[in-house]
Amino acid sequence: MIPQEQKMEALVSLCKRRGFIFPSSEIYGGFAAVYDYGPYGVELINTLKREWWRAMVQRRSDVVGLDSAIFMHPKIWEASGHVAGFSDPLTECKTCHARLRADHLLEEIGVEADEKMDEASINELLEASKDRLRCPKCGQREFTPVKKFNLLVQSNLGNFTGDWTKEPVYLRGETCQGIYVNYKNILDSMRVKVPFGIAQIGKAFRNEITARQFVFRTREFEQMEMQYFTSPAQEMEEYERLRAARWQFYLDLGMNPGHIRWHEHERLVFYAKRAFDIEYEYPFGWKELEGVHARGDYDLTQHAKFSGQALNYLDPYTQERYVPHIVESSVGVGRMALAFLSEAFAEEELADGESRMVLRFHPRLAPIKMAVMPLQKKDGLSELAETLATNLRRTNFMIEYDEGGSIGKRYRRQDEIGTPWCVTVDYQTKEDGTVTIRERDAMTQTRIALQDVPAWLQEHMN
Repeated sequence: MIPQEQKMEALVSLCKRRGFIFPSSEIYGGFAAVYDYGPYGVELINTLKREWWRAMVQRRSDVVGLDSAIFMHPKIWEASGHVAGFSDPLTECKTCHARLRADHLLEEIGVEADEKMDEASINELLEASKDRLRCPKCGQREFTPVKKFNLLVQSNLGNFTGDWTKEPVYLRGETCQGIYVNYKNILDSMRVKVPFGIAQIGKAFRNEITARQFVFRTREFEQMEMQYFTSPAQEMEEYERLRAARWQFYLDLGMNPGHIRWHEHERLVFYAKRAFDIEYEYPFGWKELEGVHARGDYDLTQHAKFSGQALNYLDPYTQERYVPHIVESSVGVGRMALAFLSEAFAEEELADGESRMVLRFHPRLAPIKMAVMPLQKKDGLSELAETLATNLRRTNFMIEYDEGGSIGKRYRRQDEIGTPWCVTVDYQTKEDGTVTIRERDAMTQTRIALQDVPAWLQEHMN
């Protein structure tokens, strides 16, 4: 087993070596805190997005989907509070001049500091903890006073002359604002009644000071969010229902319940009723995976105020008029991918004295569901295997054809990308029409009829 402190390094190495995640712009020296998903990585994140969409939209009659624009009217970000208050507490090491998140420095010594705290409060915590704080770059202990640094990424969209920083347009800092400003459109165009939800998957951008921990915190990322609109009286009931559903989502995809936990926010923003995070035990410690929050009526109230549009709701049964309250689920695709990669990753000693790295994905998450291998490239085995691979692709599952190297090396290669089953076409196939199916985790082998493999895969995936 790889020690926990070395697991992250080994996982990052595997992700690059096996085509899951690459540093962005690597041939130019890289681009900090931005990553590209390779052939297996894009299959993993697309699968995660499909599973999330299936759970949040497809299997529910009270949630609809949306794909809102990345660029939105600048006043949206004023209404949401991002222009004035969407910021991180920045401090600088006086020795090496490294710019650091003050709340992260405090977190390393076990002092809780919410990034929403004002500058004076965080400076007080830094002063009280100065004897224990160290710069992670040079080890020194002196830091500048905290200043708040806005995270919105500015753009010159539509501004071709003059100083675009005076009237900036922003890349969206989160996807939920697009949901809020389309609430009335969906209410008017779809046959929905409160309570109902709107779900969205899309890119967001944040000018993070110290992006870190691989794809856990990046400057360009993808969010999966569902905002559920309820009556004030139903808010907390719907909130608890959403919490239960989001917890079960991870268990259904093979997450060890001992590796996730609920963390309740002690410091709530003024409009919030309750806020919990699902935390995962990453190789670098317990960190937020997903947020589930009860937000009250703040969001629609703000947009009604700034836009001048009425965003209240008339209940057709009670004739009560109110601004809907919102409960939300928000999770980053990268954080979820990293959690499931960490959960699946293992190194184990085998009975023959060798070792192997393996990703033990739940079959629904595996980038490749089955690999097809001819034992040899000759005597017609390749032709039989290629025909089988073509037939298996008609099941709409991702199939890989693999004929390079010894059969043992091919098994190890498939283990490292998490393929649940490998089917081998050998000389016995030519005699009796059977093939060997090898299972990833137990490494057991079973012979079945060649013609039955597509049905076997469908059955085991279901």
